[in-house]
Amino acid sequence: MNDKPRGPTADRAIDSVEPERDPEGRELDQLRAVVPLDDARVLEIGCGDGRLTWKYASQSRAVLAIDADRSKMAAARVELSGRRLSGEVQLAQAAAESLPVRREAFDLAIFSWSL
Repeated sequence: MNDKPRGPTADRAIDSVEPERDPEGRELDQLRAVVPLDDARVLEIGCGDGRLTWKYASQSRAVLAIDADRSKMAAARVELSGRRLSGEVQLAQAAAESLPVRREAFDLAIFSWSL
């Protein structure tokens, strides 16, 4: 069990699935420090079950979150159905090597825990 302090309550609930990946609750703050998320068109490669996607999606204009793993995409779809997001979120089962869209369609790409 990790005794490090956690982030705000909302982030704590999101991270409860895999707390070891963001034990201090700072992942979103760190992401915001490097890239502008507000009104951005985001491509997230290797989104898994959407653990990070749900943290930033409401701040973005549009999100395409992809993962090659069918079971992870199924989990992300279930999770997405229970959320209200102001940004537009699309999920697709796809590999990074064969993106289903043109790269010019995005302002930034996120690879988090994907490599």
